Amino acid sequence: MHDVLEGVRPGGERERRLSPAEPGLWHRVVEQLGTAVTVIDPAGRIVAVNPAAERLLVRPAAAMYGQDLHDLCHRDPGGARIARERCPLLRALAERRPTRGNDDRCLRDDGRLVPISWSATPLTQDGVSQGMVVLIIETASAGHAHRERSEQAERTDQAERAARTTALESLAERLTLVAEITEVLGQTLEVDEALARLSRLLVPRLADWAAVDLRVGSRQVHRVAVTGPEGRDAGQEDWRGQLPPPARETAPSPLVQVLNGGGPVLQDRADMEALPDSPLAAVHSAFLSATGASSVVTVPLGTGRQVTGALTLVRTNPARPFDAGDLDVASDIGRRVGPVIDNARRFGRQREVAEAMQRNLLPPLPEHGRIQLAARYQPAPAGSQVGGDWYDAFTLRDGTLALVIGDVVGHDLTAAAGMAQLQGILRSLAWDRTGPTGAVVDRLDDALHAITTVPMATLVLARLEGPDTGPWTLRRTGAGHPPPLLLTPDGNAQYLDAGQGLILGTHPGVGSHRPSAARALPPGSTLLLYADGLIEAPGSDLDSGLGRLRRHALALAHETLDTLCDRLSARMPPGGTDDIALLALRLPVR
Repeated sequence: MHDVLEGVRPGGERERRLSPAEPGLWHRVVEQLGTAVTVIDPAGRIVAVNPAAERLLVRPAAAMYGQDLHDLCHRDPGGARIARERCPLLRALAERRPTRGNDDRCLRDDGRLVPISWSATPLTQDGVSQGMVVLIIETASAGHAHRERSEQAERTDQAERAARTTALESLAERLTLVAEITEVLGQTLEVDEALARLSRLLVPRLADWAAVDLRVGSRQVHRVAVTGPEGRDAGQEDWRGQLPPPARETAPSPLVQVLNGGGPVLQDRADMEALPDSPLAAVHSAFLSATGASSVVTVPLGTGRQVTGALTLVRTNPARPFDAGDLDVASDIGRRVGPVIDNARRFGRQREVAEAMQRNLLPPLPEHGRIQLAARYQPAPAGSQVGGDWYDAFTLRDGTLALVIGDVVGHDLTAAAGMAQLQGILRSLAWDRTGPTGAVVDRLDDALHAITTVPMATLVLARLEGPDTGPWTLRRTGAGHPPPLLLTPDGNAQYLDAGQGLILGTHPGVGSHRPSAARALPPGSTLLLYADGLIEAPGSDLDSGLGRLRRHALALAHETLDTLCDRLSARMPPGGTDDIALLALRLPVR
């Protein structure tokens, strides 16, 4: 089973999660399991087998990879090949549902027909079929059983066979659960979202209740998630929140032991009757009592000394207690969850620093006569990286107003630092320049690699010329950035596409210069400079985003400038992963 999921889902890091590089449940159980396990892809081809399957089929694994499992060995009780359209395994594979068979034959490589029962469980990823796990067990010959056994013995044999099949199906479900948890946890860097996804997978598939406790600092413990059956709660109390600190390491309480670096613990109802030995144990005991626990598993989140917290799983049905297999599954899950939480915490701290740095670097807007200015910055949603979007507005030496919107390539601290460098250099270059805006942007491009760490960036530099009473002219140059949007009092909205040049960092070449453009602005006009976070949305192209921004801006043109900025940001479709930066200017009406 060295390549179980590499064969099913090729081409990515996630696909190696069950390889021997991560010795765990698959390596300990499947390779050493005495029952034949095969994995087939959506076309029914064999992509993985364990040693027991090699022994049962009398074929080496290398000879089976790529072979059609049905054609290779699946036969009916008479030894004839089953028509593909009548094969229950192939039908279930096509319909992506579990199935089983109890009276089939398997054709071995030595030509012998072996009576078998089998069970198949689908593998899926994001709703797409990745194949099936097929478990095969050899059974006694039906004819021999009729000749040699009594009717009672036959019924016993059938019961035992059904029990083995049920056990194998349970194992397949556990393995699939671990695979799904590994996959979904790798899709987020947000702690709350990771734990919510974990809980949705654990309850009710593995447990009736689940609780997650995280260590905060050296002595504090917080119960951050409690999940139970839909529509039920554990009594009238909210069990989430800060818990008493863990007691001494020698305390017998399972939760205290696990939080102090101990191994996983399996408890039955008799174990839970012991008196609590610490305040933390007392709170946890009350929680278990409120859930009606009859069997409990407590495992560490993390490994060895890197214990992030504890996962507690509860079953309430005395007829369905946890067993050693469940303990193995829960332990494997805990080992995977711990590093995910650690990474999410580190990412969150870095993101908070970057966001604070970026906010502090965004300057206050100047007062410029009767001209109104407003700006908004909204960081990317939690779980996304903070980008390098920025805006700036400042008065030049000759009294004209400079406007800037830009986006530095990169994320988090690197992008924020690059943004600060670019902002300072551009202010210095533009301060006393009265020539074309394109010349200023070209000089900034020349300086980019020499005195900054910014590899590439986009921006729009604009200069508003004219007295306080008008008329006004907007001179501008773009460097790979979305064009400004002009709203005029007559109800029109137009993108100012002229003056667009190459992105910063691409060096136009000797003799090449970025263009400049000029546009007269009528009284009462509103000008919007924005970053791409305001026009990008999942599943939408750039033209659609520009059209959406234009429609929303026209609908809000009659609002005050602050209201327009607030509502424009709020009307963005959900699911965006980029920062939103917006700089707005409104001219007075004469």
